[in-house]
Amino acid sequence: MTDIAPLFPALPDHDALEMGRVLAPRFDADGLITAVAVDVVSRDVVMLAHMNAEALARTIETGVATYWSRSRRSLWVKGETSGNRQIVRRLRVDCDQDAVLLEVEVEGHGASCHRGFHSCFYRSVPVGAPLAPETRLDFVESDPVFDPAAVYACGHDHTKD
Repeated sequence: MTDIAPLFPALPDHDALEMGRVLAPRFDADGLITAVAVDVVSRDVVMLAHMNAEALARTIETGVATYWSRSRRSLWVKGETSGNRQIVRRLRVDCDQDAVLLEVEVEGHGASCHRGFHSCFYRSVPVGAPLAPETRLDFVESDPVFDPAAVYACGHDHTKD
């Protein structure tokens, strides 16, 4: 898409932004908005990523989660290589329209993480204790649902799929 005209309107005030019915996402200085993906059934947070206006528009139009890869500086259809596409069942916008929540059904192995786990948030940080230089993480998902080496054997950089 070329950016000849803005894909989304600007609204005149906070009341229109926060209480109105017009989608007017507020992208940051880099042209991005935070996108949180949750599994539509389990409600697990499976991924956090970013979208630019084109990625958000494509997600809305196709129903398939499309993100902006900050490392590759390009659009990225989640699961295009792995087969673990995120089919968007509902898309919500937060109160001041600077973040979106995607409720997704994950195809393929049901994994959203390139490391083979269901969720990218497969480790927890202990809280309520003094922070140590080597704070240990606990695995909340013990086994990946697919083998990344087998899935990405084609030489693809799987760090962002």
